[in-house]
Amino acid sequence: MSKTLVAYFSASGVTAKVAENLAKAAGADIFEIKPAVPYSEADLNWQDKESRSSVEMRDASSRPEIAGKAEHIEEYGTIFLGFPIWWYVAPHIINTFLEGYDLKGKKIVLFATSGGSGFGKTAAGLAPSCPGAEIAEGRILNGKQSQEQLAAFAREFA
Repeated sequence: MSKTLVAYFSASGVTAKVAENLAKAAGADIFEIKPAVPYSEADLNWQDKESRSSVEMRDASSRPEIAGKAEHIEEYGTIFLGFPIWWYVAPHIINTFLEGYDLKGKKIVLFATSGGSGFGKTAAGLAPSCPGAEIAEGRILNGKQSQEQLAAFAREFA
């Protein structure tokens, strides 16, 4: 039986808490996707068209650099991939993560936090970044889920 990984990007800490609880509930390893250059509060100001996050999200080819790599990715059959929804899609650092590995044959289960939008076309937008992997649109996990709820979510998609 292959192992399970929870990989996540969290700009403000909200997605990190969900990822930590999911990893615990699923008995999974965990990896934080950290930008090589951390985002400042000003970088994340979506109301400023010139903020770093706004500029990155306007450019579909933007691939923010990641600090570090997940080790032994070949050991994982299922990867729960978490992120906040930005501009109705995954932040482009998620594409950077996916494109950094050979994920052929792996199941990628998306989970996200969002201030109000759903997944939209996120799964379809990420598919070209991980050819040969199966992408499953998991859940928007806002609020506080119990360990039982997260364990059921993990079982559903594992």
